[in-house]
Amino acid sequence: MALTRSFRETVMEELADEEFRRAFLCEAVRSMVAGDLDGAKLILREYVNGTVGFPKLGAALGRSPKSLMRMLSPAGNPQARNLFEMVAYLQKIEGTVLEVRAVDDTAA
Repeated sequence: MALTRSFRETVMEELADEEFRRAFLCEAVRSMVAGDLDGAKLILREYVNGTVGFPKLGAALGRSPKSLMRMLSPAGNPQARNLFEMVAYLQKIEGTVLEVRAVDDTAA
């Protein structure tokens, strides 16, 4: 049986690519808007681990890194204000602005 890399290792390596990072952050926000908070938290946690890191994020947001990690854990229950503040900072360091647009889903 061949050895395989873990999903987390693969994601960490892929986050070095700017286009992948932006798509990954976009997917986190898309999950939030779609009501999949658990998926969004998982994606955001991996994004933070693979990019800025929780210590730097905590310093930028004036919060404990452990508090932010708990917020994005499977049992975490973050306030919307905290999530959007985090996403705003991540957009800033990424140098991108994410947009939400309405799409007619009856056309599908």
